[in-house]
Formats: sequence, structure tokens, C-alpha cells
Amino acid sequence: MSPVSDMTVGVLGGTGPQGRGLARRWAAAGITVVLGSRDASRAGAAAEKLASETGGNVTGASNADAAAGADLVLVAVPWDGHGELLASLAGELAGKIVIDCVNPLGFDQQGPYALAVEEGSAAQQAAALLPSSTVVAAFHNVSAVLLEDPEVTSVDTDVLVLGEDREACDTVIELANAIPGVRGLFGGRLRNAHQVEAFTANLIAINRRYKAHAGLRITDV
Repeated sequence: MSPVSDMTVGVLGGTGPQGRGLARRWAAAGITVVLGSRDASRAGAAAEKLASETGGNVTGASNADAAAGADLVLVAVPWDGHGELLASLAGELAGKIVIDCVNPLGFDQQGPYALAVEEGSAAQQAAALLPSSTVVAAFHNVSAVLLEDPEVTSVDTDVLVLGEDREACDTVIELANAIPGVRGLFGGRLRNAHQVEAFTANLIAINRRYKAHAGLRITDV
């Protein structure tokens, strides 16, 4: 498989905080990025701004065109629209690595909590909807605030990468390692994605309590 520096990364939901933040870091690392959005003009404006600020190769497109034109694709859309969007793009995503970073969370007066997902997790839902793609779960627990802040030069956190295909996981680990301060680590098979997605609720609670942008570090590795 080609190194990620030779690939084009499509970001579905690329105008949202998480997608835009990861796109910023990859563009700054010299990786070609296509921001996808329901509104192609909005994606184009966001891409132009990121390209100007990072000096990177960033363009904007509709979600469908971003999916079709990329070598591997990050899904960073709201949970409410996750299943519908992926089902509609199964053709465009066929044969590609699809990285799912969506966290199915709810919020009430007691704070954030993990939602039950029929398939087990957002990543498993993606795998069920995209049988011709290789789905990898990753980037769930990275602070969008830190990713988007150009004054933060090192995002010091580990990224757990989960999937069935080890070569695909290694590619996503390489993509994680392209961000200064980030370390990608294999975290198990896709059936273990639920607890990684759900842990984001704990991090949000920590951030609210301590006014922080907490991440995850794995020891002794």
C-alpha cells in the first residue's frame, strides 16, 4: 500500500470541528486533503481558508465527490446522519479504507452519555453499510479544539486504531503519526470500537470539570 504522503484523504463532514481540525493537521503535514460537505460551496470556502493558513493542498467538494475522488476517507459527520450518508455513498466508497471517528453520544442534564447502537458501534454500522469497503475505527478521542488551534504545535495524545485488516490499520496508524504529538496504536478488532467511542463521553466530562482538552495516553508501549 502507498504511503499516506502519496494519498488523497477525503473528509466527509469536513466543515465540522473534528473533520476540519484533522484536515488542518494533515494539510500542514503535506498530505493532500479534500473537504466534503452537504454544501460544496461551503466546503470550498473552508478549504480555501485551510490552504491559506497551512500552505497545504486542500480543496472542497460535495460529500459524494470527496468520497469518489479520495484514496481513503474519514467519516466525521454527526451521528444523526451517519447511517443515511454512508448508505448513499456505498458505491463511491467501494474498495477504499473508510475511517470512522463518529461518537454516538447523547446529552442531558447529567452530562454526556453513550448511545446504544443496534450494530454495536458507529464503526460496526459503517462496516455493515459498506461491505465493499475496509472500515477502520480511529480518531474518536482527539480534541477538536486543539486540532483547530494553529498555536498548538503538538497534539499530545494517542489514537486507538481498530479494524479487521491489519494493513489498513497500519495505514491509519501512519496517518495518525503524521500529526505532531499524536501516536497511533492498534486497539483491537472492530467489535471493540464501542468502548472507544463511548469513552469520549468521559473525556467531555473531564474537560468540563477541569476546563481542559484531555486526551488519551497508553502506557508501557
